[in-house]
Amino acid sequence: MNPLNRRHALQTLSLPLAASALAPWAAWAQNAGLPLEQVKIINGFPPGGTADTTSRRIGEKLLGTPYSKTAAVVENKTGGAGRIAIDTVKNGPSDGSNLLLTPYSMMAIYPHIYKTLSYDPFKDFAPVCIASSMAHGLAVGPMVPATVKTVKDFVAWCKANPKDASYGSPAAGSTPHFLGALLSLDTGVAMQHIAYRGSVPGVTDVIGGQLAAMFTPHGDFLANHRAGKIRILATSGKKRSPFVPDIPTFAEQGFADLTVEEWFGFFAPSKTPAAVVSAANAAINQAIKDKGVVDSWATQGLVPMGGSADDMAKDLKRQFDFWGPIVKRIGFTAES
Repeated sequence: MNPLNRRHALQTLSLPLAASALAPWAAWAQNAGLPLEQVKIINGFPPGGTADTTSRRIGEKLLGTPYSKTAAVVENKTGGAGRIAIDTVKNGPSDGSNLLLTPYSMMAIYPHIYKTLSYDPFKDFAPVCIASSMAHGLAVGPMVPATVKTVKDFVAWCKANPKDASYGSPAAGSTPHFLGALLSLDTGVAMQHIAYRGSVPGVTDVIGGQLAAMFTPHGDFLANHRAGKIRILATSGKKRSPFVPDIPTFAEQGFADLTVEEWFGFFAPSKTPAAVVSAANAAINQAIKDKGVVDSWATQGLVPMGGSADDMAKDLKRQFDFWGPIVKRIGFTAES
């Protein structure tokens, strides 16, 4: 047989095979109601922060995917240190139309600090996809003298000024809260913790001189740090942040206990059909590769991640196991 004719014959034979291979997926997707008419992404933090930016950049890219016909609507359900948003999704529809976007602390740390948590992160939710990761940072504002340039300088200032020795975090029981608590424990210097509803209000108070310092995702500091309104003293990653490479890590400054990198992840209610979770995962992974998303996240110190739902489930369990002993050492509970 002529090679060209043979190739044509093989291609012709392969068409029905390919179609038959796709048929089960098409039927499965149709039975699951895909693509969905409208998807809502719910997060527990105010507009303008890293959680909001992560939600919106991904939500825009869901338009016209096998998962969603339209761009996602983002809803900021603040309050309860992120738990109101989690409960909203837990108690909402399980058809894939509601996704939760949350930092892992609400799923991996909260079970260690709340005696009666209204949700079980492993039973009530299905991991969908890790979206982005971030390092946290410590920044100070005009309340703290310009001579304070390092973490040790800040600790010394706190010791000399106990009435003003304070730090904010985006939520009680969050990773940034515990970074501040660990710094206080490791140095023996008391620092008052003030919990905010998200990063933005706390950063605003630091800039205004009402609060000495803030622990939060360091991306929430970048614009004001570059404008000279606040000063980032350290970041919590294993390596220096590519967004502020001149700022040393906590570990470099002698505080290795404060080496933490946190991720934002998408979750669906646990009874969401597997086909819908798979479609959501594929759409989110595709969005994460978009240059516009990557560039937008870079302005807030977010590093694109992605991966499978199974990868996310395994890492969530690792984080849960990692934080248990740390929470016990700090001694914080929701009632404390």
